[in-house]
Amino acid sequence: MRWWRGMIGLLVTAGVVGWPGASQPQKVATGAWHQASFPVEQFVSYTSPFGPRGEDFHYGLDIAAPEGSYIRNWWVGQVVQVSQDGRCGTTLIIASGQWRHIYCHLRGRAVAVKGVNYLDDPGSGLVIREGQWVATGARVGRVGMTGRTTGPHLHWGLKYDGGWIDPASILRVMYGQRRGQG
Repeated sequence: MRWWRGMIGLLVTAGVVGWPGASQPQKVATGAWHQASFPVEQFVSYTSPFGPRGEDFHYGLDIAAPEGSYIRNWWVGQVVQVSQDGRCGTTLIIASGQWRHIYCHLRGRAVAVKGVNYLDDPGSGLVIREGQWVATGARVGRVGMTGRTTGPHLHWGLKYDGGWIDPASILRVMYGQRRGQG
């Protein structure tokens, strides 16, 4: 777990948030975030932010991209879930220490082979299964329209220690650090 050792000392309190289910106070990592990967190739726009949306709460950031665009792993970790449901569609969850990164509306479907769930996305060239370790920036899926969606996008959710985190806050830290290194 050498990749995570440095992360433990990098957590700081960034502020208190007041939405249900969110981490209170919200934990945001600082330090080595410039090494993390933006999760979508062929980015078009952000289409729906984290936060209240009508009567519901949107626990992620929607990132539009052309259907079939590759999705990259945000941070090194282990695939803990490949699943499918009517809301999030084909879903991949990766654990990186106390972080969970959730990728929804992926192209393809979840299939079980001998009790292990896989992402089945013919033509992608990917083999993703529960229990697999994936590197930062590795391709882990493709943008699709599975589940409840009106257009091709990645719904990207982040949890830290069980509490929801606004992915945009992490992206701001990542890119702020990259600019500082420029």
